[in-house]
Amino acid sequence: MKKISLILSAVVMTAMMLSSCGGVASKEVTIGKQVWMTQNLNVDKFRNGDPIPEAKTDEEWSKAGENGEPAWCYYNNNPDNGDRYGKLYNWYAVNDPRGLAPEGWKIPSDEEWSRLADFLGGESVAGTKMKSTDFWADYGGKSGNGTNESGFSGLPGGLRYHDGSFLNVGKNGNWWSSTEIDSFNAWHRILNYSNGSVNWYYYNKENGFSVRCLRD
Repeated sequence: MKKISLILSAVVMTAMMLSSCGGVASKEVTIGKQVWMTQNLNVDKFRNGDPIPEAKTDEEWSKAGENGEPAWCYYNNNPDNGDRYGKLYNWYAVNDPRGLAPEGWKIPSDEEWSRLADFLGGESVAGTKMKSTDFWADYGGKSGNGTNESGFSGLPGGLRYHDGSFLNVGKNGNWWSSTEIDSFNAWHRILNYSNGSVNWYYYNKENGFSVRCLRD
C-alpha cells in the first residue's frame, strides 16, 4: 500500500488554480497521463456562450429529456448544492455540438474513464482512491468516505431521474461519459458510499448526472 501511495504521489500534482470554469476558478490534477478537473462542472452556458436551459420542475425536466433537449439543474433545485456538487446535466447537454466543456477541456469518453480506473489499480479498488475524504454517508457503522489518494475529489452529488425525482445525494456520485450506447442510453461512472469500487453502467440519456472534465 505504501508503495502504491508513493507511486501515486509521484505522478499526482498538487491541485492548482489554473483555469476558469463558468466564472469560477477550477482546480486540476494529473493522474497518470491524464489531467482532470477536481470539481464537478457548474456552468450554465455552452462554450459558444449560448445559455443552457435550467429545468426546475419535474415537468420541465421530463419534457427536455423527451424532446432530446439539453437541461441542467441543482440537486433538489437548491443552489447551495451547486456550491459543493456542481450542476446535474442530462446527456443531451453533454453531447450538444455547442460544447458543454470549457475551452481546453472535454467530456471524457468511456475508454478514458476506464484508463483512469486502470491506473488506480482497477475498478474494484479505484473508487476509494477517487472518493473525497468527506461528505459520504456511513454504511454499516463504517465511514463511506474515501482516501482521495488520487486527488480526484469525487463527491456524492446524487442524480435526477428522467421523471424529475432526485435521489442519493451523499450516497452516490454519478458522472456522464461522452460515449453513447444507442439512441436512448449512454455510459456513465458511479462511486458508491458502500464500497471502494468504481462501476460503469449505461443509463437513460434523460437522467441528470454530474460532469467532470478532462484536459483536451
